[in-house]
Amino acid sequence: MGSEKIRNVVLVGHSGSGKTALAEALLFAAGVTTRMGKVEDGNTVTDFEPEERERRSSVSLAMAPLTWDGHKINIIDTPGVSDFIGEVRAALRVADLALFVVSAVDGVEVQTEHIWKLAEEEGIARAVFVNKLDRERASFPKTLQQLKEVFGTPIAPVLVPIGAESSLTGVTNLVGGRAYTYTIGAMKAVEGELPEGMRGDVAALHTALVEAVVETDDAMLEKYLNDGAEPSGEQLIAGMHRGMVRGSAFPVLCGSATRGIGIDRLAQFIVDFGPRPEERPDPPMAAGTSLPSQGVAAYVFKTMSDPYVGRISLFRVFRGVVDVDVELENPVRHVGGRMHNIFTMRGKDHQDLKHVEAGDIAAVAKLESTLSGDTLCSPDLNVVISPVALPNPTMSLAVFPRSQHDEEKLSTALARAGEDDPTIRVTRNTVTHETVLSGLGDAHLEVTVSRLAARFGVAVDTALPKIPYRETIRGKADVEGKHKKQSGGRGQFGVANLRFEPAPPGTGYQFVNEIKGGSIPKQYLPAVDKGVQEALDRGLLAGYPVVDVRAIVYDGKYHAVDSDELSFRMAGIMAVKEAAPKLRVALLEPVMKVTIRIPEDLMGDVIGDLNAKRGRVLGMDSDGTFRVVTAEVPLAEMQRYSIDLRSLTSGRGSFEMQMSHYDEAPPAEAQKVIAAAQSSG
Repeated sequence: MGSEKIRNVVLVGHSGSGKTALAEALLFAAGVTTRMGKVEDGNTVTDFEPEERERRSSVSLAMAPLTWDGHKINIIDTPGVSDFIGEVRAALRVADLALFVVSAVDGVEVQTEHIWKLAEEEGIARAVFVNKLDRERASFPKTLQQLKEVFGTPIAPVLVPIGAESSLTGVTNLVGGRAYTYTIGAMKAVEGELPEGMRGDVAALHTALVEAVVETDDAMLEKYLNDGAEPSGEQLIAGMHRGMVRGSAFPVLCGSATRGIGIDRLAQFIVDFGPRPEERPDPPMAAGTSLPSQGVAAYVFKTMSDPYVGRISLFRVFRGVVDVDVELENPVRHVGGRMHNIFTMRGKDHQDLKHVEAGDIAAVAKLESTLSGDTLCSPDLNVVISPVALPNPTMSLAVFPRSQHDEEKLSTALARAGEDDPTIRVTRNTVTHETVLSGLGDAHLEVTVSRLAARFGVAVDTALPKIPYRETIRGKADVEGKHKKQSGGRGQFGVANLRFEPAPPGTGYQFVNEIKGGSIPKQYLPAVDKGVQEALDRGLLAGYPVVDVRAIVYDGKYHAVDSDELSFRMAGIMAVKEAAPKLRVALLEPVMKVTIRIPEDLMGDVIGDLNAKRGRVLGMDSDGTFRVVTAEVPLAEMQRYSIDLRSLTSGRGSFEMQMSHYDEAPPAEAQKVIAAAQSSG
């Protein structure tokens, strides 16, 4: 099957819009499955992971290839919860058409708008399937109007419903003017004439379709405006296809996934109108590289750990043909790999392949050194497809192995989890001595913790991470650090005179040698430095490292016999203890830069909440129908912000944050931290 017979379609949209149900309906209509699974029953093809069956919601992308009218359609089902947006971004990189599934009950929701922008940035074609038209309070006209208001006039209805809510019986194709009705349990429509009562409404919608299509061709537009000449059916099809590829027309289809209405029409639309792989814009490339005219270039968009197969890598071939057992190079990690076992995936099921053509999507096992976002190419090529941009984590948990025997096992499991999901960050906080797992929200972290137990056999406990405060000094001190110990035989003796003073913010720790005359031999100065650092790292106020301090050693004493490195290290420690009461120690707290995207009507609530969190608003901007607020907020106030914002905005808001700087904590906040440190220590 050549690339002209391949269609790569990613199902995207807000959680609950029915993406997984639509994938099930397409598979059933194509004869791939003998029954339609249900999300609520936990038996769908694409929601096969234990976490998905338990949550009744997608948490990972999944493949669902099918054949329709002699064409292969690679369906990619994706999560609709913002916590798993990394999966959506990965799928957009390898799809040729983004099919937005919109509930006719709930309309255009926030995640739909967010993903629309991502698809636009990726440069791929977009279409809409209005789902759940059989439900109570479903409205196609209202949803269509909302689509036009949010995404613009290029919204072009292609299918319109026959009936509404429980009386939904079929759809009408505006291109051919034919009606398609369905009986209960039947996935294939009966074609017929338009119902008499719909002719007026259909005529008006047909005009909207024509106006959207003629905008894609100057000659067609001129004839339409000057002569009133409508394009023929073939011209409409060609114009619609052209508009989708160019991103100037966004077709709208409709139906009900659970009742199978409009599903065969959707599949046929994908075959007839959907972009071919070669019509997709080339993916972004690393500097100095480009897709080759000869040889193989493929992109790995997802890796996963399978307990029986090992690592599975999902990839799309952008150039050439990948044959089984071919040797390919990973230029990102400078390793090679033989494609011993290539196969297609439908949910969790595998089917072996002998080769994968350009434009197609497949999987390969046991490429252990290849990760998500890597490129595979012919050994003689230097081709690097840029990985997708991933958002910064918004929530963190400290993780502890439930059994002390699992410490090393936990480290390995976290590393593997991060390789499978690049939106996960794992760090070791050297201040709090905690292993910190960071992700895109509470659901994301819950799923990751569950996978640690299910996939890697490591049960963990979690807690909110301790805040990595710092301490600094506001005053100066001139002190003598003295260590003297005599207990018979050789003793210990070291004296170091030091001045402590504040250093500029962000400079950390500075050790300055102003010794003259050899009062402390040079070989002992590193020991003084080490002792000072040890004492500062233990903290002077609440047990947190002291930063932005200058320690100047200017004098001292030593003994030819009793002095050694240990003596002067202890002298450095004693100097810090002597200086501490005089240095006016202040507590520093980490401050995050936060970017919040919210509907305009929620601005007041969000800014009020930021003020309550000791935040400082830096600016506000517009992004379509949304407002973007930039602020600085202490980390201590942001640890559960993903939950807070979801509650505050009913899931309509989103945010990203990154470390900005340290700032002095207010006295009341500092006292709380100090009191907590003293009570625990």
